[in-house]
Amino acid sequence: MTLPPPEHATAEPGVLPPPSCPAHAATGPGGAVRLFGTAAETDPMGLYEELRAAHGPVAPVLLDGDVRAWLVLGYLENRDVATRSTQFSRDPRIWHGWTSGEIDAATSPLVPMIGWRPDCVCADGEEHQRLRSAVTASLDQFDQRGLRRHINRFAHQLIDSFCESGEAELVGRFTEHLPMLTLTHLLGMSDEGTPRLVHAARDLFKATETSLASNAIVVESLEQLVRAKHLRPGQDIASALLAHPAGLTDEEVVQHLRLILLAGYETTANLMSNVLRMVVTDPRFRGSLAGGQMTLPEAVEQVLWDEPPLMVCPSRYAKGDTTLGGQSIKAGDMLLLGLAAGNVDKVIRPDPSTPVHHNRAHLSFSAGSHECPGQDIGRIIADTGVDILLTRLPDIALAVPEADLTWRSSTWARHLTALPVRFAARPARSQQIPVPLPAPPPQSGPTPSSPVPPAPRDVPASDRRQPDARPSWWARIGRLLLRR
Repeated sequence: MTLPPPEHATAEPGVLPPPSCPAHAATGPGGAVRLFGTAAETDPMGLYEELRAAHGPVAPVLLDGDVRAWLVLGYLENRDVATRSTQFSRDPRIWHGWTSGEIDAATSPLVPMIGWRPDCVCADGEEHQRLRSAVTASLDQFDQRGLRRHINRFAHQLIDSFCESGEAELVGRFTEHLPMLTLTHLLGMSDEGTPRLVHAARDLFKATETSLASNAIVVESLEQLVRAKHLRPGQDIASALLAHPAGLTDEEVVQHLRLILLAGYETTANLMSNVLRMVVTDPRFRGSLAGGQMTLPEAVEQVLWDEPPLMVCPSRYAKGDTTLGGQSIKAGDMLLLGLAAGNVDKVIRPDPSTPVHHNRAHLSFSAGSHECPGQDIGRIIADTGVDILLTRLPDIALAVPEADLTWRSSTWARHLTALPVRFAARPARSQQIPVPLPAPPPQSGPTPSSPVPPAPRDVPASDRRQPDARPSWWARIGRLLLRR
């Protein structure tokens, strides 16, 4: 990779970042901006705009260890890279950094994100189609109604754990756990190891010195799952991958399970946190939901435009010399898809305040043949989980000043560290729904010719004694929840 000559900078000198801004403070060799460290962690969106002003739609950047890459900032340029597989490959083995000594594959925290694996993400052409077909089939086996039933169950269990207290921290108690509970169930894993996987998955995306160890935890858990499914297959993703006609090896199955688990978890957890933050901090957003101007699935799409759960997507590799966004890209160069930057590109969104919740043309799930195959499952988890939470706790409100909310950012993602809320304390769901009564014992009074019909099992005793009385408010809500 070569850094761009001065004539490639498209911005006027007057709009270049001042010396005190994060973009200047985080420059490395050759003047390229670092996508890690304080600058990237405090204001990544601001950093993207500084890069756009200085370099245009494609900017030279540095990853951890000052590894060189190009960050694609323009919407159209992102789509070009994502869809032009003849020019930009997903196979990281063609990257020149492996042979130039630019990275230590044994120790670099980048390896879990950019290293080669035998999965569909790292493949092109027929090999990609073979692997992708197995992944798609394993995900398509779940109908939406059945999937929502599982999400309902997990969501209610999580809400029951804090609804009686009148306060909760939603990131740690809800949004981080609902996606992992759902995904581990779909993969065929037990719920017992979920807390450990939540920690390992979050740490892996931070690209820190412990990322390699966290990746090993995830892979080990999935290897155990594959061994178990060979013996006792079920209706789950792991079993479907093992049985698919594409003939995946055990290693390929493990790596695809890893891909589904990590990509689905990180993006969905962040998406849910972002939606709930908008609900409790933006009265207009909440008013649009309450007033029917925007449905919850539409609210999810709006957040996907404004705050994509994955801000930067690794990676594409140039198959030959080319030009992109005014920059000279050399064969073997690494390109990163700037999903968040592309979504706010003024070329396609001149007024970012204009609602776009009816439009799914955002980049949040990438584009082209490698567009996320599990995006619909992520949407279902997010809108179902948020819907249940707001139904159970309709008076939910932020418990701290909005200015006190903090984020943790890495090169790849930005997520809310905590979302403290308060609400009126309510009994757990198990206490809200009437327990079905047993059938009444035989009575000696009536004759066989005039039997007394048994009371319906789902009607409370108080309702049987007073046939004209309406069920309690809690009983009616409970029945509605049971029907969902």
